[in-house]
Amino acid sequence: MIHWLAGWLFPEDAARLFGYVSVRAAGAAVTAFLLAILCGPRVIGWLRRQGIGERVDGTGSKTLDDLHQHKRGTPTMGGVFIIGAVLAAAALWLRFDGPNRFSLPGLVLIGGFAAVGFWDDWVKLHDTKKRGISKRQKQGALTAIAVLVAAWLVGPAGLQAEIGGPHLYVPFVKDFAVDLSWALGVPFLVLAVLVLTGAANAVNLTDGLDGLATGCIASASIAYAVITYAVGRVDWSQYLLVPHVAGASEMTVLMAALLGGALGFLWFNAAPALVFMGDVGSLGLGGALGYAALVSRTEVVLLVVGGVFVAEALSVILQVASFRLRGKRIFRCAPLHHHFQFGGMPETRVVVRAWVVSALLALCSLALFKVR
Repeated sequence: MIHWLAGWLFPEDAARLFGYVSVRAAGAAVTAFLLAILCGPRVIGWLRRQGIGERVDGTGSKTLDDLHQHKRGTPTMGGVFIIGAVLAAAALWLRFDGPNRFSLPGLVLIGGFAAVGFWDDWVKLHDTKKRGISKRQKQGALTAIAVLVAAWLVGPAGLQAEIGGPHLYVPFVKDFAVDLSWALGVPFLVLAVLVLTGAANAVNLTDGLDGLATGCIASASIAYAVITYAVGRVDWSQYLLVPHVAGASEMTVLMAALLGGALGFLWFNAAPALVFMGDVGSLGLGGALGYAALVSRTEVVLLVVGGVFVAEALSVILQVASFRLRGKRIFRCAPLHHHFQFGGMPETRVVVRAWVVSALLALCSLALFKVR
């Protein structure tokens, strides 16, 4: 929107600045940050007055309940203002014209996933007998939205890494890719659902300690801001030997908005947290990362960028599988951050170390681009 308005409000030379991705990315990051900072206290106050506070009961572990007893009553569903800040900043600074065909479906995905999270949070907080909507309801709603957006990408948005349709690219390998366009593109739809819902659920599982998921989202968004910019430029993609996706660089603006929103939320979410994001925040933010990976055709690289999220999700999967198959647990408690808590590690140390690992993984993911 800013790009369109600039042509009316400023001289030609000044208006041209708003065509640059770098300028609009910086604007999106600052806008999202300021919106989160300004809206945060008002939303937190409203949540507190409405009695929308964190529940620490019903986890199935007395030790975990005791560890988190101090969090009881802390306002939750704060993801409403982080998602609002991201969507508002992105809508303001993104371009929707010409080759920038990935902007609108991205906003639809983030808003849709956040709406599912809001539904889950609302049920959880207003029905003491439930821990939210059922897993089938949540996954079904997320899958429906993911299929819609994926079909939009290969249909009206025309996502094509090259002639012949979308492929799955593997890091370290220069001339190998798995064709996903056969069977009317069903393999791509399946991959899209796995990436989008997997990323959303992984971030959701990670969101269990003050600032943990938010800080990791910030470092991951920086990595994907660089990745999408490189993939969207012909010269950079040729030099790095990665597939060029025309219009993917616009996702740099979206990732910048994600970064600004995450930092703005971290202002209130750092220990001791004044607010928690809830599913409304974690599902929307996770979906945004998955969407950037899907558009830039770097789904495998997402496993490295979001390595902390992957480890958290895998710890839950392995824990459940081990208990059902062997009757034994692998970890003291899952997700993984609770395993370290149960071992006596202070919460703040777990969080900061996760941030460090996330930052290192983000740097490693950028190195994968040149290694062939």
